[in-house]
Amino acid sequence: MGGSFIMTQVDIQDRLKAFAVEFDRYLDRVLAARDDIPGELSEAVRYAALAPGKRIRPFLAVSCCTLVGGKRDDAWPVAAAVECIHSFSLVHDDLPAMDNDDLRRGQPTCHKKFGEAIAILAGDALVVLAFELLARDVRNPRQMGPLACELARGTGWSGMIGGQVADILGESQPPAIEQATYIHERKTASLIAAACRMGALAGEAPADSVDRLGEYGISLGKAFQIADDLLDLSATTDVMGKDTGKDAGAHKQSYPACVGVEQSRLAAQAAVDKAIMTLEPFGETAADLRSLARFVVSRSY
Repeated sequence: MGGSFIMTQVDIQDRLKAFAVEFDRYLDRVLAARDDIPGELSEAVRYAALAPGKRIRPFLAVSCCTLVGGKRDDAWPVAAAVECIHSFSLVHDDLPAMDNDDLRRGQPTCHKKFGEAIAILAGDALVVLAFELLARDVRNPRQMGPLACELARGTGWSGMIGGQVADILGESQPPAIEQATYIHERKTASLIAAACRMGALAGEAPADSVDRLGEYGISLGKAFQIADDLLDLSATTDVMGKDTGKDAGAHKQSYPACVGVEQSRLAAQAAVDKAIMTLEPFGETAADLRSLARFVVSRSY
């Protein structure tokens, strides 16, 4: 995708929306139907990945790349790979054996639309496609291995998937803040941190900058998930685009269940403050990332 994209608007929500429009055009091309792909599988993958979303993870990948002086175009395959993983996680999380949800992003979940078997395979296809994109479309061959490693760590058994396992097992245990924190850091924050680190790697940042942006991503992810816990209590299904009020009934290890609403708000703000502090060495060039950190705890959806 050629050309520059200078985001000068004051409102981070406007910047996210503008980015999402551009990114979705790119992702639409990546997911174009082909004769060698079964039609229903292609349709299910596109349905899951192109459903309306905030595109925070791709935004982070591109923003971190340009923050460290990288070319914006070099971040697109990375951004698409991260979003493929995120979309896979939503498809599988919604399955009856997991969270058993009927709605996602304001529309029927993938298994409700295509059946469980096709939904499972669509999620599988998205995982594999993510790594194909890194192997095929990353311009610098030296970056392919490190990028794939970061994505695997953020996704795998010590990252998002491990967090999902802890989330499921935690439903049979009494509320414990240590367990909730463990789940948040892995189920949500690990992939967000991977997006940040991968963007920095795509921009050929030094190791200390990659690590610092990864730390920002962990704090941002924790704030995001605590805010999500709170929205599950207060927001409506229409606003969130998914079923709400389910965490308590499922005995989820959420922050509100462990420490209450007010302490959860304070914990979310503390995570935001830590994320913003981590960005200090980058100065004003990190203004978008600071705004994003504030947005994740003030959002209503």
